[in-house]
Amino acid sequence: MGKASVLVVDDEHKIREVVRTYLEHDGYVVFVAGTGQEALAAAQRLEPDLVVLDLLLPDLPGEEVARSIREVADVPIIMLTAKASEDERVAGLHLGADDYLAKPFSPRELVARVEAVLRRAKGTDPGVWSFDEGRLVIDRDGREVRVENRAVLLTRSEFDLLATLASRPGRVWSRYELVTRVQGYDYDGYERTINAHVKNLRAKLGDDPRQPRFVATVAGVGYKLDVAPDA
Repeated sequence: MGKASVLVVDDEHKIREVVRTYLEHDGYVVFVAGTGQEALAAAQRLEPDLVVLDLLLPDLPGEEVARSIREVADVPIIMLTAKASEDERVAGLHLGADDYLAKPFSPRELVARVEAVLRRAKGTDPGVWSFDEGRLVIDRDGREVRVENRAVLLTRSEFDLLATLASRPGRVWSRYELVTRVQGYDYDGYERTINAHVKNLRAKLGDDPRQPRFVATVAGVGYKLDVAPDA
């Protein structure tokens, strides 16, 4: 089954295209709209699985667009806006938004929030991933990892690398994909810097690089998490 579809609504072309690039790179089907009217028409015609909605649109208030979408479909909504006060965030959430992200925002954070909101909407987000009969446990919310019930202290990059691999166990990730997920699209380093992160991650997980138990090398391609998730 493929990734979900996302409707991105923002009057700024650059923001639409940056968000589209990040979401499509992660496998989502992406539709875009630049006005409230376009958004309402697209939501009705395309029936997206999630809507990323800017509240400051040129023709209709984003709040009105959100309310109208909610009247016809129970689709998750993530609101984007330059409005950053607590009262405005609360008002947006009261309109039925599932999450709220203030501008300027990190596209990588938005992708992570899209994934989290969709998991919650489908009731498939346990917050903790367990693999190999509990030998590897990843607490994504707490950003904690345990191997054989032993706490493993990881850097931000190491945790993000492991979480990316664990998000789709068995799937082979290229070095380019991993470095962009861990460091971002604007990272200037060479792709193979990911090798250093993998080396450090394996050492902390107790993974023998010659016969790795968790993080396997796929020659000429990249890496994968080579253990099965627990039911």
